[in-house]
Amino acid sequence: MPKLDRYLLGDFVQSFLATLIVLLTVSLGGVLVDVLGEIADGGLPAKLLLSQLGLQLLVYLPLVLPLALMLGLMLSVVRLYRDSEMAVINAVGVGPRRLLRPLLMAALPVVVAVGVCSLWLGPWAQRTGARLIEQANRSLIVAGLEAGRFTLLPGGGGIVYIDGMNEDGTGLKGVFLQREREGRIDVMTARDGALQLDGERERFLHLRDGHRLEGPLGGALDFRLMRYATNEVALPDRAETRDSDDPALAPTRELLGDRRPQAMAELHARLAPPLLALGFALLTLPLARSSPRQQRYGRLMLGFLAYLVSVNLMFIGTRMLAEGELPGLLGLWWLTLPLLALATWLYLRDGRLPRPRRAAA
Repeated sequence: MPKLDRYLLGDFVQSFLATLIVLLTVSLGGVLVDVLGEIADGGLPAKLLLSQLGLQLLVYLPLVLPLALMLGLMLSVVRLYRDSEMAVINAVGVGPRRLLRPLLMAALPVVVAVGVCSLWLGPWAQRTGARLIEQANRSLIVAGLEAGRFTLLPGGGGIVYIDGMNEDGTGLKGVFLQREREGRIDVMTARDGALQLDGERERFLHLRDGHRLEGPLGGALDFRLMRYATNEVALPDRAETRDSDDPALAPTRELLGDRRPQAMAELHARLAPPLLALGFALLTLPLARSSPRQQRYGRLMLGFLAYLVSVNLMFIGTRMLAEGELPGLLGLWWLTLPLLALATWLYLRDGRLPRPRRAAA
């Protein structure tokens, strides 16, 4: 590999990696806020924090990687212009078209990674996350209950203590539950119990053969003692679960034979990110062209705006496909193919001087 290609490739890769680290840090913060919100609401057990965080980050990679590639390459090319290195490169007879080889050497592995994340890794992460949440909804072990210790129920549901639990975490023995609601204290004991699910999100703790003591918190003596055969205690709603036929959870190969509009929309939503990443990579050189004294942030904002418009059009097109407002065969080709054609045309025209006009006869 020529020295110039090695130099440009190293600069492109370093700039891309630096941009990717920043964007992943920002994305990780946003995903962390969402997951912590679900845990605070009691819909998601705290034990699933790290697993859901990692899986959700994989889902967003097809959107983060193209932006990191575009901004990273633009930062590198703008620096070449700003430091007059591009002028030196042009002076030795290397034009913008010659930069295509190091540019593609840096961009194609990222495009392949975007395709892998979009077509395989992202759907797998969504299926795995949904399966873990479903298991957590049906297991008190995953919900954080342990035999022999006091445990805070999520969402301020009270404090519970259990003597024992069966292996799959669905049955309890020797239950003590204390909670406070509307200025009154409620203490319950039970010989055994079990977790029950009802409806789409409701769940209850079904207690059997126990006592209930209920009274005011302010020191009054208005206490009531009851003995019950069965009693149900409402727990915070579980996290929303997806249907098993949700196209977002299906492997890509199953979507190829699925003619539902939602499945076609999901298929095209997975095909679009790698094509957009390639288009963004080709756009970087013409968009980053600038003079040494020109501010580079304006070019970066232009590239970022192009990314936002393209991704928003992708989301709008996916929604219209899912609702049947666009034919399935059209898919998102109306977005990806013109973008690739425009990026290729702009790249090939970048740096070309206009032909001199012939003098009128």
